[in-house]
Amino acid sequence: MAKATQNGTTLNTAQRLGSILKSARDTMRKDKGLNGDLDRIPMLAWMMFLKFLDDQEQVKAVDAEFEGREFTPLIESPYRWQDWTNPLLNFTGEDLIAFINNDEARRPDNQRGPGLFEYLRKLGKDNPGGRQRVIRNVFDGTNNRMLSGYLLKEVADKISQINFSSTDDVHTIGHIYESLLKEMRDAAGDSGEFYTPRAVVKFIVEAINPRLGEVVLDPACGTGGFLVETYNHLEKQATTNAERETLQKGSLFGGEAKPLPYLMAEMNLLLHGLEEPQIDSGNSLRFSLGDLGDRERVDVIMTNPPFGGEEEPGIQNNFAADKRTSETALLFLQLIMRKLRRQPKPGRAAVVIPNGTLFGDGVSARIKEEMLKEFNLHTIVRLPNGVFAPYTGIPTNILFFERGGPTQHVWYYEQPLPAGRKNYTKTAPIQFEEFADCLAWWQNRVENERAWKVPASTILANGCNLDIKNPNTSQDFEHMPPEQLVEDILRKEQRIAELMLEIKQALSGVSR
Repeated sequence: MAKATQNGTTLNTAQRLGSILKSARDTMRKDKGLNGDLDRIPMLAWMMFLKFLDDQEQVKAVDAEFEGREFTPLIESPYRWQDWTNPLLNFTGEDLIAFINNDEARRPDNQRGPGLFEYLRKLGKDNPGGRQRVIRNVFDGTNNRMLSGYLLKEVADKISQINFSSTDDVHTIGHIYESLLKEMRDAAGDSGEFYTPRAVVKFIVEAINPRLGEVVLDPACGTGGFLVETYNHLEKQATTNAERETLQKGSLFGGEAKPLPYLMAEMNLLLHGLEEPQIDSGNSLRFSLGDLGDRERVDVIMTNPPFGGEEEPGIQNNFAADKRTSETALLFLQLIMRKLRRQPKPGRAAVVIPNGTLFGDGVSARIKEEMLKEFNLHTIVRLPNGVFAPYTGIPTNILFFERGGPTQHVWYYEQPLPAGRKNYTKTAPIQFEEFADCLAWWQNRVENERAWKVPASTILANGCNLDIKNPNTSQDFEHMPPEQLVEDILRKEQRIAELMLEIKQALSGVSR
């Protein structure tokens, strides 16, 4: 559908919106307060967020007037997008920056009052739920980094050209926004933040197959990839108004403690159709594990918890004394196990973990022992090298488990690299289609060159070491990433030391 022309050429919706956002980013590049996409994309996100809300509010106001109902806006004048970006007002420069940044400033209506962010951060504080909570939480961790009010007004004028009340625009901007998310992830990867490739997310959702009516959680949701893919999966199942209400109100929940990905997740879900995202902006690990009861349990958990993070002692104290650790991934694994529903149907989970968790001892081994004895760890999918390339070469795996143990045996499936490939790259990432064989095998499991089965008793007898190599293929050390090669060497050295100690103890017993 044609929307505009440029240099005499008719533009379709995607071209027009792409041109708007490119022009906005070009303007941002002139501002000395922004350094790279990690600054520019969040600016675009919070501004699009407010424009999106304003367009939705205007539609609701018209509907209410038509139906003879009273309408109360979420955001009051003069804090609405349409107020402070009004092209008829000369509200720009230092006045605009002060209005956005300061606790108190001159407003667009020439009255003194709270600044924009100050107002939004306290919006509806007496109301713990609802959409005002979403707005409040988004801006609690958001800052304006632009220094020039003239450039900021120019960017706002460009974003005002997007019509979020148009289905055409919303659908297209959702796809464009995903490309912006990918750019942000690429930039964040340089800072040690790794996001799950969309192909892996889609595979996990297909394998877990959440059903409408189930409660789905991602306690470390990042920019919302698992929740968006799950929403798309469940939306196909919602055919009645009641089912759509269930999808909107009681199906998807997340947690993300970092302000930037939290903002991006909220916007991501809103653009894809979830009207009131239920994302907790606090650390999901902040609650005592022993206090989590049946009311806090859910049906499905799909997540990729942070690798290699460290938690403070106050967080560690929320866990059992013999399973306390600073390793974030291991704490999340315990939280996930605790939060899976017991009945009427056992909850199930899919968790992305690094190789080190598979063969780790100490606390790691005790957590895995609990999983094997009290849960059904039915499948481990070993992902190919470089899935998170180029940010890290750490080999990764997906644990699939559910309540209702003990585990009888663990199925392993080794996902291969495509023929002729030695690794993935930023420009040539893993594709969902590559999981077709695994998904076909998922429904009809037999041992083959990629799949093998190991009794849980064997794993328990071997110190809960889950790092079991494919017995049907030889290891290709030449193509193994350096990190994995080092891990293999360290693991073998550790096992040799354990065997030497056992031999020494045995010999000591004989000598007596």
